Amino acid sequence: MTAVGKRPAFESPASLAVPVAGPPTMRRPASTTAGSALVLLRVLAGVAWLVALSVQWDDVFTKAFDEAGEPLTGDEFDATSQAVYLFVVALIGVVLLIDLLLAVLTYLGLNWPRIVVMVISTFSISASFVTWWVGDQEVTLQTTLLTLALDILVMLALSSRSARAYARRERPPRGRARPAAAS
Repeated sequence: MTAVGKRPAFESPASLAVPVAGPPTMRRPASTTAGSALVLLRVLAGVAWLVALSVQWDDVFTKAFDEAGEPLTGDEFDATSQAVYLFVVALIGVVLLIDLLLAVLTYLGLNWPRIVVMVISTFSISASFVTWWVGDQEVTLQTTLLTLALDILVMLALSSRSARAYARRERPPRGRARPAAAS
């Protein structure tokens, strides 16, 4: 049995900046696969949220306009409601497609999508904390608990050393044949 060296709780930025890259033949680590799968779960959660919003759209829209103090009636209400609904669905759909693309590119081992996903997760976690801290939102199963948990797990998986080494590994040039092994 070999002893496994524990990673210290704090590492200096200089030691973290040292290049860590795996060999070109490195197998995809479980952390990269798990991180990509968690991003896919985040996309599925977004689709489920969008479906729930679609089912409750009239109530959500009516409540939003009642709070704004601008009463709309009849055809004006229907036209505005439909325009806002289409805009919201299109915007969220584009965001979910981008997230799906980032999940696939992260799974393929590219580094920049891994970084982008971690930055998005950081902003999402921070936004959840700020809204909780200010008192505007409780973290419950019906609100942000699922997305917060997924974002934290994505950060843990994609920030691992193995995921970083896999994403930053040296790749053989495309289009060139590999040199034959020397005899």
